[in-house]
Amino acid sequence: MRRLLTGSFVTLLLLLNTLFFIGPLMVFALLKLVLSGRNRDRASWMVMWFAETWAEVDKLIFALCIPTVWEVRGNANLRQDTSYLCVSNHQTWVDIPALIQVLNRKIPFFKFFLKKELIWVPLLGLAWWALDYPFMKRYSKAFLDKNPHLKGQDLEITKAACELFKRQPVTVVNYLEGTRFTEAKRAAQQSPYKHLLKPKAGGVAFVLAALGEQLDALLDVTIVYPGGKAPGFWDLVSGSIPRVIVDIEVRELDPALWAGDYETDPAVRQAVQAWVNQLWHDKDARIERLRAELNR
Repeated sequence: MRRLLTGSFVTLLLLLNTLFFIGPLMVFALLKLVLSGRNRDRASWMVMWFAETWAEVDKLIFALCIPTVWEVRGNANLRQDTSYLCVSNHQTWVDIPALIQVLNRKIPFFKFFLKKELIWVPLLGLAWWALDYPFMKRYSKAFLDKNPHLKGQDLEITKAACELFKRQPVTVVNYLEGTRFTEAKRAAQQSPYKHLLKPKAGGVAFVLAALGEQLDALLDVTIVYPGGKAPGFWDLVSGSIPRVIVDIEVRELDPALWAGDYETDPAVRQAVQAWVNQLWHDKDARIERLRAELNR
């Protein structure tokens, strides 16, 4: 009963907070459509400010109402006046509140690449549109084989989004697995990793090509939950998650990663893929170590 009451109360508070901030955020988002130059940049800054404040109030709600301990490692010396590429393992919707919990107002506000269907989520879909989040359409391999003209469409969306991101400091979040991890998905694709799906290098390659010189560093984020199953949103709001480890490694980015054309140069493609594979090899070992620590 306690968890039912806690979950219902926290959900209500989050909804009220969303309703409070969605109005002014949308006003400045609509102004972005009619303004240009510096005035558009000012409207974008206001959208970001409202989004960050919205997230700060969400953090306060969690701090006051649920017992979850967010154990953060490695988030010192981060800055809001520069740009980052952030990569993370992806298991559950709770990953997004976890990132916001530990990084909001320590770095520029996040830009996520989202499934196109999420634009229809009530209220949040509008907010994500206002924040210039790119919406990606996913197609199966069989569908693309029948419709080859749609191949590369997501990469074109990535390029267009990155052009917008050049106008102000930004944190681009890229989930290299492309979907949430499950054991069934891992088995289906015969992933060589124990805790991760195979990474996709194409999207991050285009982010690097478009923003490489603007990016200050890579934030290599690893999120680990207790137990053998990734928690859901209700687990979070009802206070059922006792502890979460968010491990952040700040890595330098080698300019060679964006020195050539990923699409046409096999050497560049091989270098980026090798870099991504090494990231994932290290992350898989880190997850194993952190899970053993968390479940002791």
